[in-house]
Amino acid sequence: MFLKKIIDLHIHTTVSDGSDSPEELLKAVKHTGLSLFAVSDHDAVKGCRIVRGLLREGDPAFLNGAEFSCKDEQGKYHILGYAYDPDAPAMRELVALGHSLRMKKVRERLDFIRDEFGFRFPEEEIQTLLALDNPGKPHIGNLMVKYGYAETKEKAIRQFIDQKHFKNEFVRPEQAISGILKSGGVPVLAHPCFGSGDELIVGEEMDERLKRLIGFGLQGVEAFYSGFSPKLKREMLKCAERYELYVTAGSDYHGTNKLIALGDTGMEYSIPVPEGMVRFLERADPKLPDMLLRPSSIYPEK
Repeated sequence: MFLKKIIDLHIHTTVSDGSDSPEELLKAVKHTGLSLFAVSDHDAVKGCRIVRGLLREGDPAFLNGAEFSCKDEQGKYHILGYAYDPDAPAMRELVALGHSLRMKKVRERLDFIRDEFGFRFPEEEIQTLLALDNPGKPHIGNLMVKYGYAETKEKAIRQFIDQKHFKNEFVRPEQAISGILKSGGVPVLAHPCFGSGDELIVGEEMDERLKRLIGFGLQGVEAFYSGFSPKLKREMLKCAERYELYVTAGSDYHGTNKLIALGDTGMEYSIPVPEGMVRFLERADPKLPDMLLRPSSIYPEK
């Protein structure tokens, strides 16, 4: 089977740290020509609810998504959830936990850069920031740029904001995976080779990480990702085959907040779709394989 339509299952909106509102994102999805997409905002399902309410007959296929930042004694992980029930009690609890920890860290980061570096903002700016659905480091970084404390958002995060460290104030991976499963969803490890900061996870370390997460109930890996080299893609596809995991593809699009194009997942029309992705599409919606895949690689449909 070969891909005949463009898919992107890792997209952020203004509900978390993207620059596109859900309404703007849907327009961009149509303009880009995506046939299947998922909104995967951090610690939130609100963006999915809004997009579902906007969809009309003939629009691209859509999956509920979410991304949870996790940490335990072994490191950091980003766990994606797909095709879950947003009204399930377990998902509500998971979102509430992730959001509460996110808000606590935002307040502590603001206090840290004030006390450590003397960076102060008007009270109305702080209240506007805290009123956002899911504020995070990019929002603080943009504020620092606005008031001349940093040249760019990226430098603000790297040189100042990331100097604040948190010990145990994260959702644990087993909590995220359990909440997604109990909500009828599919837990997937986002950009698996990328850990904390510039950390690159491959080889035996990747195997050990996957074994632990599979023990918690992990079902898939994001083997196609905008930031992956061909070598990293091949490694993750081998891991997916070895452990019989689902395979997904995502760009990690954030609008103007990241230099990543919508639909840029690294998938190619000429390469056979891995069996793990076929199974994921069937699991998410039995109609998707017929919609998105072709038996031949001859000329993709436009």
